[in-house]
Amino acid sequence: MILYDTLYLTLYASQNIIMNQFQLFKSRRFLPLFFTQFLGAFNDNIYKNALIILIIFQGSSLYGIDTNILVTFSAGIFILPFFLFSATAGQFADKYEKSMLIRRVKILEIVIMSFAIIGFYLENVLILITLLFLMGTQSTLFGPLKYSILPQHLSEKELTGANGMIAMGTFLAILLGTILGGILILLENNGPIIIMGIVVILAILGFFTSRFIPKAEAAAPDLKINWNMASQTFKLMQYAMENRSVFIGIIAISWFWFMGATYLSQVPAYSTSVLGGNNEVVTLLLTMFSIGIGLGAMMCEKMSRGSIELGLVPLGAIGITLFSIDLYFASQSFIALPNGDMMARQFLEISGSWRILIDLALVGLFGGFYTVPLSAMVQKRSNFHHRAQIIAANNILNALFMVISAFSTVILLHVGFSIPQIFLSLGVLNVAVATILFLQLPEFMQRFTAYLRFNRKGE
Repeated sequence: MILYDTLYLTLYASQNIIMNQFQLFKSRRFLPLFFTQFLGAFNDNIYKNALIILIIFQGSSLYGIDTNILVTFSAGIFILPFFLFSATAGQFADKYEKSMLIRRVKILEIVIMSFAIIGFYLENVLILITLLFLMGTQSTLFGPLKYSILPQHLSEKELTGANGMIAMGTFLAILLGTILGGILILLENNGPIIIMGIVVILAILGFFTSRFIPKAEAAAPDLKINWNMASQTFKLMQYAMENRSVFIGIIAISWFWFMGATYLSQVPAYSTSVLGGNNEVVTLLLTMFSIGIGLGAMMCEKMSRGSIELGLVPLGAIGITLFSIDLYFASQSFIALPNGDMMARQFLEISGSWRILIDLALVGLFGGFYTVPLSAMVQKRSNFHHRAQIIAANNILNALFMVISAFSTVILLHVGFSIPQIFLSLGVLNVAVATILFLQLPEFMQRFTAYLRFNRKGE
């Protein structure tokens, strides 16, 4: 019955899912922020993947450090500022007018990307990794601003749709940036030069769109900045725990990023080592996963009927578990070509390939159902006077869960787990985590039950 309801509601919501949300694109309250966020995420991922490819495929090294360690180190360098500077970023976002701060953050991006010209021209990994840290810092400063400004510009009925569009744009930017950065940096002779031009142009375009974001008053103009990272981080967590539903929502969002980070990090290796595919298959699987999340995020507005519908969170959790488990069984029955290095066309011709693609897309789609209402709830229910600091606390925990994901995956692989078994473990573990969260906040299941009842009556 649960499987039937899950699939039925998904198919029902897929009708006319986009029209209401695209109305937001007609409003200055949302459109400039959307493109500022999209361009920033796009630029981050072009830069990050170009650097990773430069390290791996061109044999670049830093003081003799192994390339695999250097790639892992680079990923950590980008996340590190979220631990170091989120507490300060949240205070700034509450103390000052937000549209002004966003413009200054985008100016910082232009400066950083201008120095990247030197790094890519010299193919100097030390310079590029240093700038990656600064890009992470810039993203850390932008995070509390972009999510705390939404409730100031939009009504409660618009929040779910806006968060859905932001999530869709972010994952699309991650996908496109990852693909484009990898392709361009490998172009003979001109690759680094093209990357140099693109990252600067995107930074300038991001600043241009940020100039049209309407003003958003300071939430706490009299706030005295606490520069002590440790004590202020502790204070952020206290703010987050003031409202029980907000804190549980933050933990649930962080768990989503744990799962999402695991999938995004393991899909490339899964594509090559399990399915026997080449980079075309990697791109195809990542595309299906990203499209799934984007589509699920946009469908939330239709399924919520203009409200913040927490009943979608259990629905999303059920779907993630079902299709993570099915992905394991689909992988077991898939027979790869013996010679490996399979192209996308060959992959699609093999029995079971479409099942794998659909499973990945549906894991992403139900992930969208899961995370968008949570984000909208956290924004709406947070105390206005320190909303940005609560979002900064969310960013810290998101980063922490992503780091835990990386270490957990390394340990599982080390003790002999296959990648399909890791996906299976995620599905099973999601049942346990979701159960704990839903018991801690019964509102989730109450809304889910009411949501099912309402849709059965309505249809």
